[in-house]
Amino acid sequence: MYFLDLNLVTEYKSNSQKARVMTEFWTWENIFCPNCWDRIYHYDNNKPVADFYCESCKEDYELKSWKTLWNKIADWAYSTMIDRLKSDNNPNFFFLNYKLNYQINNFLVIPKHYFTQEIIEKRRPLLITAKRSGWIGCNVLLSPIPESGKIFYIKNWENIAKKEILQNWNKTLFLRDKNSIESKGWILDIMKCIEMLKKKEFTLQEIYNFEPILRQKYPNNNFIKDKIRQQLQFLRDKGYLEFEGSARYRVL
Repeated sequence: MYFLDLNLVTEYKSNSQKARVMTEFWTWENIFCPNCWDRIYHYDNNKPVADFYCESCKEDYELKSWKTLWNKIADWAYSTMIDRLKSDNNPNFFFLNYKLNYQINNFLVIPKHYFTQEIIEKRRPLLITAKRSGWIGCNVLLSPIPESGKIFYIKNWENIAKKEILQNWNKTLFLRDKNSIESKGWILDIMKCIEMLKKKEFTLQEIYNFEPILRQKYPNNNFIKDKIRQQLQFLRDKGYLEFEGSARYRVL
């Protein structure tokens, strides 16, 4: 079991500062880069893009921590986050979840190629009485992200083997090849549909059953089934799926 070190923050009064110092120190001391096995380093404070970086492969990581349930996480300014999604320097994200006794419950990384505008929830502007009146923040919604994009180091207090972490990271790097935001959204939607079936083998018709849901999301697309087949072929070509014939697929 892992605990955050309270001895680091005896001179701090702000709870947010305490959480930042303890979680950043723990991450720097315990977490390795999922892309290349190497250690990670901490950027200077107030780095606008990320908190950590890997010197070997140049991947960037931003850390968020929280004590509550982890399907919605309060985050940055909404406009800043949307701009990040469109930029080349958007970092990967570490998420650290701890309990009231400062025991670490979950630690995971979500690769940057899983971040789309769909998972960014716009919050209401701050009231006129607030110090930053009119400021609009956002929440990161984790539920729309396919499970393949939630790569755990620790899950419900259980450590995940390093080999498994690296395998899970590598198996979806092909998503970085998709330059079109809409195309990536389609691929992630189909991956989510496959996961909702909760089985390794499935038929094309079973994915077609999600057509009404996809039609609501893409009302201007009159060829939903064609688009489904296109994404299944892409996932097959990238080694995520295997085509078994007779309109049957298997998740690898």
